[in-house]
Amino acid sequence: MHRIAIYPGSFDPATNGHADLIERAAKLFDKVIVAVGVNLAKTPLLTVEERVDSLEKIVQPLGNVEVSQFDTLLVDYAKEKGANVILRGLRAVSDFEFEFQLAGMNRRLSPELETVFLTPLEQHAFISSTMIREIVRLGGDVSGFVPPVVHQQLKVKYSNIV
Repeated sequence: MHRIAIYPGSFDPATNGHADLIERAAKLFDKVIVAVGVNLAKTPLLTVEERVDSLEKIVQPLGNVEVSQFDTLLVDYAKEKGANVILRGLRAVSDFEFEFQLAGMNRRLSPELETVFLTPLEQHAFISSTMIREIVRLGGDVSGFVPPVVHQQLKVKYSNIV
């Protein structure tokens, strides 16, 4: 049996923490699917296409990682892709309660799917896409928090950042 993990998120934008998690997951699983979710309730910094494009460039050196987008129930999308693991990142204790509830709901909806949590490297534990969006909107420097391809993408789209 192949171990296929699906790593869902908005990735708006992808951070160094996301890249770290993807790289480490690629060593643990036969295949990793980075699934960019479409959330119509949020006002994104980057379009879904821009997020998919940057993630494809980030994962290019990893031979067992693919990037896709989805707008369905995660457990249904995981089944469609043949995934047997949902991969989630935990940065801090504050993430745990929400992630625990989510894992329980996903288990109830699809008992054959396991949720696995990875923690980021210490230097990435405080980074969140929400913080990056705020820094970008206020014209701050995010170069130390996002992969170079994402930084370049943000510089082109938002001329006020350095």
